[in-house]
Amino acid sequence: MKLQNLQPSEGSAKKPFRKGRGAGSGNGKTAGRGHKGQWARSGGGVRPGFEGGQMPLARRLPKRGFHNIFGTTYAPVNVSALDRFEDGTEVTAQSLVEAGIVKNQLDGVKILGSGELTKKLTVKAAAFSASAKEKIEKAGGKAEVV
Repeated sequence: MKLQNLQPSEGSAKKPFRKGRGAGSGNGKTAGRGHKGQWARSGGGVRPGFEGGQMPLARRLPKRGFHNIFGTTYAPVNVSALDRFEDGTEVTAQSLVEAGIVKNQLDGVKILGSGELTKKLTVKAAAFSASAKEKIEKAGGKAEVV
């Protein structure tokens, strides 16, 4: 098999339907838009969420709670997850991403105290829980707030 001989499976690739290409095409003249009206015009139609003047669903439903636009969301990491690093390593948010422990850093990484730590590590993170800081220092490491 060669690159130039490759073809899609039979029936899997349909040709695009060419609109407005004459009466014989079966979709000429108005090109499936009908006669006049809002949807027949170029640039016509309504914005997303518009319900023809009826009160939109997003405004009909009750709103609850408070969303702090200045709030911070930390990516949580337990102390037990840090045990996979070599002894004496400097652990940063970037090294946690590379190790696959954290997928998205969000507003920073917060180290939580669940589990045990047996290695001496220098951990640099945005925040630490009191128990996490205690466990890192008990293992002979350092907890530095970045």
